[in-house]
Order: sequence, then structure tokens, then C-alpha cells
Amino acid sequence: VQLQASGGGVVQAGGSLRLSCAASRLSLNTQTLAWFRQAPGKEREFVGRIRWSTGSTVYADSVKGRFTISEDSVKNTVFLQMNSLKPEETAVYYCASRNSLRVGNRADASSYEYWGHGTLVTVSS
Repeated sequence: VQLQASGGGVVQAGGSLRLSCAASRLSLNTQTLAWFRQAPGKEREFVGRIRWSTGSTVYADSVKGRFTISEDSVKNTVFLQMNSLKPEETAVYYCASRNSLRVGNRADASSYEYWGHGTLVTVSS
């Protein structure tokens, strides 16, 4: 199983960026895919998740209305569209996956089985 996150870069405050997470050797129909981020010196933070089979999404309060998670079933890829970015959102962004039937707090990073390597997003002020 492999998750490959990409799309990070440098953007000015107020700008937008779209991250991608391509999955291979994984049947996404049974999976929930999430985005987390980790800023320097801070704990990994839940950003949002999408349940592949239904397309339902949930977001952290801090990103609601600005971030959107979507999926492309043909490309086996999940996207994180980030708008109105803030400098404090500078972090390494990770995608992660777990079985949708797994019970547990969706914001708990330890409940996710598979992780990508992360992609760095830098928001300049």
C-alpha cells in the first residue's frame, strides 16, 4: 500500500493551493482518507477526511469553509483544496487511510493504518 502526497509549495497568505494524495495497491472503496498536518514543534493535527464509498466529508473547525476534500475514483486520488491560507497553517501535510468500518476518533492519527510521506506547505505573510 502506498499513499503519495504532492502539491505542496510556497504561497502567500490569502492564497490557495491544492494537494493530491494518490493511492496505489489499496482498494479505496473500503477506506476513509484523511488529511493531517504538523507544524514545527507541534503535534499532528486533523484537517479533514472523506469516506470514499459515500463521498461524505468532515473538517476540523479551523478549516471549515476554506478547505475542501474531494476524490477522483478514476485516478484513485484524493485532493485537498486549500483557500484563504494563513501563515500559521505552514506545516507538513500528510494523507492517511484507514478502513471505514474501524471504530475510533477520526481525528486520532494513531487510528490510521497507512500514511504518505507528507508534502510541505509554506504560507508566507
